[in-house]
Amino acid sequence: MSLRTSANRYAKALFDVAVEEKNDLAQIDRDLQAVVVMMSASPDLAQAAGRSGVTEAARKSLMEAVADRMSLATPVKKLLVLLAESRKLNLVPDLSIAYRERLLTHQNIVRAEVTSAVALSPDKTQALAVSLGQVTGKQVDLSVSVDPELLGGIVAKIGSTVYDGSVRTQLSRMRQELVK
Repeated sequence: MSLRTSANRYAKALFDVAVEEKNDLAQIDRDLQAVVVMMSASPDLAQAAGRSGVTEAARKSLMEAVADRMSLATPVKKLLVLLAESRKLNLVPDLSIAYRERLLTHQNIVRAEVTSAVALSPDKTQALAVSLGQVTGKQVDLSVSVDPELLGGIVAKIGSTVYDGSVRTQLSRMRQELVK
């Protein structure tokens, strides 16, 4: 089983437990992000919890202490202890991503990556988010970047769907039509 598949299963279980127990879903997301940052900043901790010479009880107490120190939500604490006991802390970064995707789906939010030829004003960004929201039927979380090679217009990517309204693409299509 791949790491991503395992991480997705743990994320689903965590999300289901959090919903069932009426936990703050966004707080659990923030806690997972904090754990990812902590593990990146302190890789020795994750390695120590994964070493074969460290007893299960020691791994458990280590992660409980870390969770208490970070004031993590109870479901996150239990999950970290479980992952440490089974030496699977390496799943946390992928698990965090999978949990966030479940949270966004639950909140009816979709992510969109928008690239434009020039920087968009806040008003245009908001109008674009509203337009994409009408197309998708969901609230849109925009990530905007600038690519001057587009010449004009925008390219919006939502999941695997791309809406390409760039001048570069229009010119390319015209060129293809003229060649035919």
